[in-house]
Amino acid sequence: MIEKIEGFDINFNENTSRIINIDIKEEILNKLIFPFNKFDITALEYKPFTRFTIAKSLDDLSDNKLSKFLNKIIRDRNTGCFIIKPKNLISKINDTFLVKLSTAVSHLIGKPNHDAMAGKYYARFHVKHEDKSDSYLRKAYINMDLHTDGTYVKEKTDWVLMSKLEEKNVKGGETAMLHLDDWEHCNELFNDPVSKEDFIWGSPKSKNIDYKVEHSIFSKDDKGRAQISYIDQFPEPKNMKQGIFLQKLSDSLEESKNKILTKLPVGSSIVANNYFWLHGRRPFEENRLLSRELLRIRGCFFI
Repeated sequence: MIEKIEGFDINFNENTSRIINIDIKEEILNKLIFPFNKFDITALEYKPFTRFTIAKSLDDLSDNKLSKFLNKIIRDRNTGCFIIKPKNLISKINDTFLVKLSTAVSHLIGKPNHDAMAGKYYARFHVKHEDKSDSYLRKAYINMDLHTDGTYVKEKTDWVLMSKLEEKNVKGGETAMLHLDDWEHCNELFNDPVSKEDFIWGSPKSKNIDYKVEHSIFSKDDKGRAQISYIDQFPEPKNMKQGIFLQKLSDSLEESKNKILTKLPVGSSIVANNYFWLHGRRPFEENRLLSRELLRIRGCFFI
């Protein structure tokens, strides 16, 4: 799975060979500044075609090898995840540059869904010491349990990208990842008849979704392998049987000894296949000055 692309350092992640690390060298970053500066953030938000323009600028600098490589990783059941970041945070890289870089990367693998929470194709949100929101997303001192994205919307969510734009006064808060094929209880729960029942999925007001959806937690891919669509906060069990199944599922995911914990530096984007990777976040150590800003893009493959 490791390939050589000029201008990029590509290696297996230090924690697992399922995740590929891609570092963008300074020579590429410098060449991105001009095409990225052609469009401000407002243009990217209002004119969808500009997002493809900056994506092509990135791909062209790799002789169009990067897009093929990213799609190969994200669709491969053995990997399905990569972390891409500037090798060094040079002075010209700021949050605006990182939003554009995340946009370019996402548009090489698919079309982002509209994010109703933010009202655009991406969402930016802060995690701080104090929080009065209605979901775990911004709650710094509570574990964000393993989950997939898009459980409560009608659109397909094939992949999810999460970028770290800023971080100050932070201890803890490691990213947690679990591949379905490494989860000790996957077969047991996948083969439980309750897992194939339709569950009702709602969402809190902050998500700006005015409907509920119904779908099973597990499904099969074209080779009969398990796929999952699950988050602990949003299912509405119809009966005792479903409630107990959800508890068992939640406990077995969080107790997995095969979770990968990784500390992502500022500028990193982690991109994962949303059908067989679950993600979460460990709690932070309490600090009144704590601040982390994240960006999220999620969407579907082009084909």
